[in-house]
Amino acid sequence: MKKSSDGRSGIDSRLASYGDRQFSRYLRRAFLASAGYDRHDLERPIVGIASTVSDYNTCHRDMPAIVKAVKRGVLEAGGLPLAFPTISLNEIVCHPTTMLYRNLMAIDTEEMLKSHPMDSVVLLGGCDKTLPAQLMAAVSANIPALCVATGPMLTRTWRGQRLGASTDCRRYWASYRAGEIGDEEIAEIEASLCATGGTCMVMGTASTMACLAEVMGMMLPYGATAPSPSGERLRIAAASGRQAVALGVRGIRPRAIVTKRSIRNALIALAALGGSTNAVIHLAAIARRAGVSISPAEFNTISEAVPLLVNCKPAGSLYMEDFHYAGGVPGLLRVLSPLLDTWTKGVTGKRLRTLLAERAHASFGQNVLGTLERPLGPTGALVMLEGSLAPDGAVIKAAAATPSLLTHTGPAIVFESAEDLMARIDDPALGIRRDHVLVLRNAGPAACGMPEVGSFPIPRYLARSGVKDMVRVTDGRMSGTAFGTVVLHCSPEAARGGPLSLVRDGDIVSLDARKHRIDILVSEAELEARRKRFRPPAVPRRGWARLHAQHVLQANLGADLDFLV
Repeated sequence: MKKSSDGRSGIDSRLASYGDRQFSRYLRRAFLASAGYDRHDLERPIVGIASTVSDYNTCHRDMPAIVKAVKRGVLEAGGLPLAFPTISLNEIVCHPTTMLYRNLMAIDTEEMLKSHPMDSVVLLGGCDKTLPAQLMAAVSANIPALCVATGPMLTRTWRGQRLGASTDCRRYWASYRAGEIGDEEIAEIEASLCATGGTCMVMGTASTMACLAEVMGMMLPYGATAPSPSGERLRIAAASGRQAVALGVRGIRPRAIVTKRSIRNALIALAALGGSTNAVIHLAAIARRAGVSISPAEFNTISEAVPLLVNCKPAGSLYMEDFHYAGGVPGLLRVLSPLLDTWTKGVTGKRLRTLLAERAHASFGQNVLGTLERPLGPTGALVMLEGSLAPDGAVIKAAAATPSLLTHTGPAIVFESAEDLMARIDDPALGIRRDHVLVLRNAGPAACGMPEVGSFPIPRYLARSGVKDMVRVTDGRMSGTAFGTVVLHCSPEAARGGPLSLVRDGDIVSLDARKHRIDILVSEAELEARRKRFRPPAVPRRGWARLHAQHVLQANLGADLDFLV
């Protein structure tokens, strides 16, 4: 068993400082005795379990049973499980956005891993920002670690139609705004969308990041897709507990797993999944913690070579349970194997090619999983953009956009903030037409933590006339469950003086996703004159929001904090 940084392992690692090592050891064991642990218990390998159980986090409703299953697996393998809490982030109940707190959770988790005695750790996450934060922490702390996701919800039906959060949630809300359904129907839908515990059952950020954690090797096979309420989810949790003991004994660490090769595999899988745009930011942050960079050119080269293979909303029409039953991530990786580096190793200690030979199966009968020869959609599901409106990059989910709008030029209508948007978007006096480009700025990492405001609604009067989509441009994010022709993550952001801060109503904006461009068609001389009048917004007065605003990097660098990379 590898020793910790203080030269010891097990319960005697990372001792509290009292100026007497033996006293520290004696005092620790005395207090643990009050919890019922004897010397036999304390001679075992110690497996920490980072739990994100929270009454506020409904996605993690089933996590207490998962904690129990992990503990069972640890005990079966001869280890001693010790669970501890960290920050828990739920996308829906956190103000103003969980993205503001992803880095705080990463700090919290990293510091707990480095300050508590453990030979390995099982990281229990699920909802959008929890797994990315845990992966960032694991790479930085670099103690043997593996992830267990809470798993996706199961679907149910409403009036004969299958429902799933949150893509269907957005679809029906758009219908409600357009007057196509009424108050009674939207209330019934509200009560039907989230049928069980678990994360959104579409290929949103939670499902995408779970899949990518499995692809990189930080999760056991099928761990990304097994439904949250299922017995299989608990069996995977128990197996993860057993594997955590083996990880600690063998000393397999995250930086040996999260490498340039495994991150490239994750980018290939992201393209095939038609996954969340948020994964671009999270992968960049995780990669930079491991000393790996991802360039827009590299991203687009991969995206243009990999077709859409998974038929999950919002890029497809089905749900995560369908993907799981069709073979899950191992089934997808078997299809992608000609494109992958299968010599990578994950938490199992086996090479990817060995795992695929042993475990992977894929079912093509239900139109859930395509092949490279017969894909479900074209290449280029996600596209990185550059241009005069986003010199350091932006991203668009082409697979969830309106094809005819992927090349579009039109006049801008500018909103200064999410509050300004909410106040004015439905005002007919603005004279918004379907050919306008709606620009929302001051929604970036430094401005307000980068909320999911990018897929903001079509003006009500246009929606009621049948307009379903328009080109929208922002320095903010959008939910991985959302859809539409939305240019996101424009870098540098407006609050840092990026070109988005210079756009005026009526300026012509040009999007050409096929050429990877997003431009403002205004002379450089005029832009320079506007730039001289720019004044950055004031940073928050105190607390985490102030620290975050002062030190957060831009979206193209993962929106991590500058002193953590």
